[in-house]
Amino acid sequence: MTSIELKNNVEKALEEIRPFLQSDGGDISLISIDNDNSVKVKLEGACVGCSVNQMTLKSGVEMTIKKYAPQIQEVINVVQ
Repeated sequence: MTSIELKNNVEKALEEIRPFLQSDGGDISLISIDNDNSVKVKLEGACVGCSVNQMTLKSGVEMTIKKYAPQIQEVINVVQ
């Protein structure tokens, strides 16, 4: 899988979960894909202060990204 295909697959995964985040007043942005195995995202809106955002990140976001791009090993929330 090329890096362009990988990025497209990660974006597809984010598009799949974005409506669920938006329904709770949040959102997510792709920051980067490092070494073709680590994805950095930024949770936005209501997701920033949500007490379950780490659970959402691991069980929702990471699981969905891995479905589209199995070589991804971790998803990291970048706090800016």
